Amino acid sequence: MLTTLGTVLGIAALVGTVGLGQTAAGQITQRFDLAAATRVVVQPDDKAEGEAATQLPWDAPERIKRLNGVEAAGLFSMLDVGDDLVRSVAGIGKDGYALQVMAGSAGLFDAVRAQLRTGRFFDSGHDVRGDKVVVLGKHAAEKLGINRVDAQPAVFIGDQAYTVIGILDGVSGRAELLDGVIMPNGAAKTAYDLESPDALEIKTQVGAAQLIAGQAPVAIDPNTPSALKVDAPPVQGGVRKGVESDLNALFLLLGAVALLVGGLGIANVTLLSVLERVSEIGLRRALGAARRHVAGQFLVESVIVGFLGGLLGTAVGVLLTIGVSWFRDWTPILSTSLALGSPLLGALIGLLAGTYPAWKASAIEPITALRGA
Repeated sequence: MLTTLGTVLGIAALVGTVGLGQTAAGQITQRFDLAAATRVVVQPDDKAEGEAATQLPWDAPERIKRLNGVEAAGLFSMLDVGDDLVRSVAGIGKDGYALQVMAGSAGLFDAVRAQLRTGRFFDSGHDVRGDKVVVLGKHAAEKLGINRVDAQPAVFIGDQAYTVIGILDGVSGRAELLDGVIMPNGAAKTAYDLESPDALEIKTQVGAAQLIAGQAPVAIDPNTPSALKVDAPPVQGGVRKGVESDLNALFLLLGAVALLVGGLGIANVTLLSVLERVSEIGLRRALGAARRHVAGQFLVESVIVGFLGGLLGTAVGVLLTIGVSWFRDWTPILSTSLALGSPLLGALIGLLAGTYPAWKASAIEPITALRGA
């Protein structure tokens, strides 16, 4: 039982660590996919050669939404407000702040996964009417001393007043939104003569980013698609494989160390068994057993011990992986070949561990063994 326990612990450590490594790698890459691999940005390419200068159309989000795999799309622009400073009503008479002023369409906030701290986003109605409303980034709101919008506070950009209807709490794309003031495109056209948007933000379904990146220029500008520049995340297969490979290598090394300890335990106990069974070996040799028969007996015993330890260790490793995954609310990932091959690996470890004790037993001479008994 003690001999088998060494193999059980070794195989359990191997299966459990590799299984947890694969599971952790899956969670890491899944979160990476959700955070970054669903964002595509389209903007005019100023460096395009042999192409007439192009501009993003105002209806670009509607064109993009026709593509399968697009969840949201919105326009984004940085506005040149000159020397205009931004100040709140409470700050009238004081110096304002040189905050970045931006413009966007109603779909921008969904496209960049924006979260509200308070209030609401502006909608397409605000955009069409050119309403003088703004949404503040949380850092801009802190500078202006605004932390609630239920009283409809106002901010001044230069000498123009805008009603604050919402405050952003976070975004996963366009982090500059948190430091600025965002107004609808309609208001930006009137106040700052915005002629065309700077970029189109697109949120895709997981796995669809590369497809949308190839289709977007044609959907937006069928005549000169090469005049548009598309920023898309890299293919995630390589990233996923790299993360999984690194984690698997680390946990495989830890499992191999535990397995080595289990193998040494089998070798040690088997060698002690040989010393305790010298008289039995001598009797068998005296009755006609050859060296190979004695060696074979100890090898078979070691292989059986290793195989049984592999079976029990695999069961423990699988249960460990499932248990930790359940506790952490993860999706367990375990290689079928590892689970099925681990008992055979235990048998191989038993064979290797029993080789030296088997040779030692076969080298015992009958007369010496019987005389010592």
